Amino acid sequence: MGNCSSGGAAATTYSENPAPHNGLTVLPPDSNPSPPPPSSLGRVLGRPMEDVRSIYIFGRELGRGQFGVTYLVTHKVTKEQFACKSIATRKLINKDDIDDIRREVQIMHHLTGHRNIVELKGAYEDRHSVNLIMELCAGGELFDRIIAKGHYSERAAANSCRQIVTVVHNCHSMGVMHRDLKPENFLLLSKDDDSPLKATDFGLSVFFKPGDVFKDLVGSAYYVAPEVLRRSYGPEADIWSAGVILYILLSGVPPFWAENEQGIFDAILRGHIDFVSDPWPSISSSAKDLVKKMLRADPKERLSALEVLNHPWMRVDGDASDKPLDIAVLTRMKQFRAMNKLKKVALKVIAENLSEEEIIGLKEMFKSMDTDNSGTITFEELKAGLPKLGSKLSESEVRQLMEAALPCTDK
Repeated sequence: MGNCSSGGAAATTYSENPAPHNGLTVLPPDSNPSPPPPSSLGRVLGRPMEDVRSIYIFGRELGRGQFGVTYLVTHKVTKEQFACKSIATRKLINKDDIDDIRREVQIMHHLTGHRNIVELKGAYEDRHSVNLIMELCAGGELFDRIIAKGHYSERAAANSCRQIVTVVHNCHSMGVMHRDLKPENFLLLSKDDDSPLKATDFGLSVFFKPGDVFKDLVGSAYYVAPEVLRRSYGPEADIWSAGVILYILLSGVPPFWAENEQGIFDAILRGHIDFVSDPWPSISSSAKDLVKKMLRADPKERLSALEVLNHPWMRVDGDASDKPLDIAVLTRMKQFRAMNKLKKVALKVIAENLSEEEIIGLKEMFKSMDTDNSGTITFEELKAGLPKLGSKLSESEVRQLMEAALPCTDK
């Protein structure tokens, strides 16, 4: 499915750009230096090419997506740290790929200045890559913060969801549909308790006008609206995705679950949502009312972002309780988070040993590793499953992989 994935990132390794030239050229005696060539325009951004590495020092990898890798970078003069999404231009094969990157840059500039949207500081292009310099979100992912804090209530869930829906409202009011809302795309700006959430990935976002109908199948499997699967949708699809996030925030698991992507899509189209199993009997009727109204199958009946923000449960000082939720909610959220993290780490590790052709079916094979359908992968399942994927990792390396995939604690 196009850009749809159920939690794994694209398993591609990227070579770093060569180090920038130091500007000194030693000429042989009596040679006549030719004049420098005129500044060439980059084929993606259409502006003069510039070496981002002459301005920023590249550090460790922060994450990776379908086209690019995000690095921690430090400004050489100010020493200020940022995140740099580095997109290898060799991966941008057709005009649509280039248009997508251009649109991402345009949308981020268009939305700049909003408290809950990551700020684009600059865009650079050289012969190897397009580099987007963004403010650094050093507080980690939303779920990691929730899991690390321990105390968790409906009010805390409402506070997180309010920031997510505020982003949706801001985007929609400015003619932008996000199209890939999921918890991994919301990072905390800092480790402070009152740190704002920041929406970070606008790679699938598009401009829209009222009445526009979109047909391309994009997003991430757990969060895709039924009308997206039917290939006829508008901005209401973002409300559905935010509703799925709210369901997970309250219960620890997604409302639509299956062993593989197609199974998830089938469950979404069937539309049965479980409000009977634990912890739902102990969740307030007001919270359930909001989730149901955000997950209405008919997009015309779904609440708008503004209506969600005005719901009694969602409002600041509304009726969301601060009573602790069942500890099982955090346990399940931890398992769901670990599963997605394991897929990402495993894809990254194995990609170094497999050709691109061998990687194509990798995500589906990983889903099949969960032999007892527990929703998590044990050490034994991983050890048994990896050789089938052509990986020759030793037992200690498999253990390292498991440890790398465990949810972060607040270090």
